[in-house]
Amino acid sequence: MMHYGPLISKVVLSFLISSSVLYRYGNWYRHRIVVTLVVLLAWFFSFLIIFALPLDIISTVYRNCLAEHPVHDEIQEGNSTTIEPPVSCKIPWNSVPEEVFPNLWRTVYWSTQCLTWLFMPMMQSYIKAGDFTVKGKLKSALIDNAIYYGSYLFICGVLLIYLATRPGIDIFEWAKLKAIASSASNTWGLFLLVLLLGYALVAVPRSLWNNSSHSYVLNHAYFKAAKLSSDKAEAEETVDDVLESLQAISKVVNASHPMYQQLETILQKVPSELRDRMNRRQLPDDNHADSPGEKSLVRLHKQVIKSLQVLQRTETQWNILIEEIFSLEDTLRNMNSRDRIYKHTFDKPKGQLARIIYNAKIEWYWKCKFSMYLKKVLAVLAAFLSTAVVWSEVTFFNKQPVLSIFANIVNVAKKNYDYSTIEILSTAVILYLCYCAYSTVLKIRVLNLYYLAPHHQTNEYSLIFSGMMLSRLTPPLCLNFLGVIHMDSHIIKKQILETDYTQIMGHMDVIKIISDGFNIYFPMAILFFCLATYFSLGARILSAVGFHQFIGDDEITTDLVNEGREFVKREKRKRQRTEESISRRRDFNERFQTTGRFRPERGSTDTIRSIRNDDGLESTRTNLLKHDGAETEIGSGTRYVNEVDTRFPPTGDLADDIDARFGISTHGIINERNRVGAPRGIFDDV
Repeated sequence: MMHYGPLISKVVLSFLISSSVLYRYGNWYRHRIVVTLVVLLAWFFSFLIIFALPLDIISTVYRNCLAEHPVHDEIQEGNSTTIEPPVSCKIPWNSVPEEVFPNLWRTVYWSTQCLTWLFMPMMQSYIKAGDFTVKGKLKSALIDNAIYYGSYLFICGVLLIYLATRPGIDIFEWAKLKAIASSASNTWGLFLLVLLLGYALVAVPRSLWNNSSHSYVLNHAYFKAAKLSSDKAEAEETVDDVLESLQAISKVVNASHPMYQQLETILQKVPSELRDRMNRRQLPDDNHADSPGEKSLVRLHKQVIKSLQVLQRTETQWNILIEEIFSLEDTLRNMNSRDRIYKHTFDKPKGQLARIIYNAKIEWYWKCKFSMYLKKVLAVLAAFLSTAVVWSEVTFFNKQPVLSIFANIVNVAKKNYDYSTIEILSTAVILYLCYCAYSTVLKIRVLNLYYLAPHHQTNEYSLIFSGMMLSRLTPPLCLNFLGVIHMDSHIIKKQILETDYTQIMGHMDVIKIISDGFNIYFPMAILFFCLATYFSLGARILSAVGFHQFIGDDEITTDLVNEGREFVKREKRKRQRTEESISRRRDFNERFQTTGRFRPERGSTDTIRSIRNDDGLESTRTNLLKHDGAETEIGSGTRYVNEVDTRFPPTGDLADDIDARFGISTHGIINERNRVGAPRGIFDDV
């Protein structure tokens, strides 16, 4: 009897998770439709591999049982009767026709590979290209990816030459070519995976344990604030330099100039606040630009796109970090509260349901009592799981006796036909490995251009990068997990039925160097990287060469913590002054609300006039995430300038909001419902 319910539920679950995560980090109303769909597809396929692979493992266990204990029907031959063996195999609840999983993996795997190696790199380069035509953007994208594609083709070429020198192998067979392509992709993914897991398998349990201490987390946040402040200042200076060049060129190019339309395209990328500041600025006397050509405008356009992307990322990180620090300071201050009522320094509006379910008393117990113990329990569980992963990775090639912890658990579950244990174990381990790998990618300093910011603040470039990494790391990670649980016959050197996933991915026996050496012994390098992470060797080396890391009682670390604390105090004073000004204005309006001068219009709820923040301490020269005003009324509460606007879709005056924050080029279509539509697509500059 066939049961499609479990597989369909996995498909639905994968789609719900990928779409909800994309909704949280992306912006469906303002990002290009093509980008949103491609990233959604990449995330969906990756999550589908993670959740559907345990079902394939269960199906393989059942097929192995049938192969070991074949069932014979009763055969009547004269007076003798042959009876079927007493051993019977328990049919799993997810039994589906044999062709379902091969077709599923064939579609998912090769679609994922096409997305991650062909389409998404081109889309990344296309987005940041400074050309003004589709042809120009595509040409720049191809040139930008020439080294990238060239290295991949070089690896494939070396493998082809290696195979051509071996007798008895026809390199022109389609199956061999697919094996070479998958070998190159999986080798690249496995190499990166070992580096990431070697760090994360130690860092994840350690960070969970350290996060249970509020004082440690607060000092670490001060440290990050000091470093991020310098990044933000550098991004602001870069934007100022680019805008100065743009202003000089705009003085030369008038409406009759042949490059005037291209200049307008560049200006539309600049937010209105920055355009106004640029127009008010006085250029130095020696700053005179010649009449620009198309190449110089293309180069300037690319600089504008990149500088504004970096500025938007640092602004987003800064606002989120400041909110986190304010929350941590409130928690430390409320720890010794006798009435056990959580009190915020800056009140935020809550909905009626939130005030009932998560009131001040429940919030105090959660933040001041329960959360720290929960993090310690999770840290212990993560440490146990990391130890089991490292041990299994180091010993999974040993066939007899079986030393891999996960392989032993799966073998016991096989004998008892305990399919639930196999599914739960496989899903939990794969999810943990995925979390360790993916959470580490975005922490790497070299990849600081990419940042996943919640509240719909992630740019398209970072979303595409996340989709690429997810698609590249998931297949080799799952293939490595199958080797850890001894479901790969070419690793344990035993004739067994393999999963359909392994058969579609293909073995790398065609390339003996990879199959016999790299893919078996290289994962053992995880142990070396874990030891290096445990003793903080990497952090100490980086700190010694100038990339300062958060290392205990180090003198530089202490100085940066104190510097970050001063930055936060400055931000808090600005917010407090803004709040006091708003409070005085509200009191004044309430006292004189009957006079004609201050009486609000009928039906108007805006009783507080927007005020600008002219504070001399304001270090941010531009704000891509907030309104020009320092305060905006939202329902019955107040939103301040330092907070991230989490409303989605945006409310209020949408035209002004979009123009002020993102420039005219991302202006959506406002329909009769005041809803922001998506841009025209990936060719919106044309």
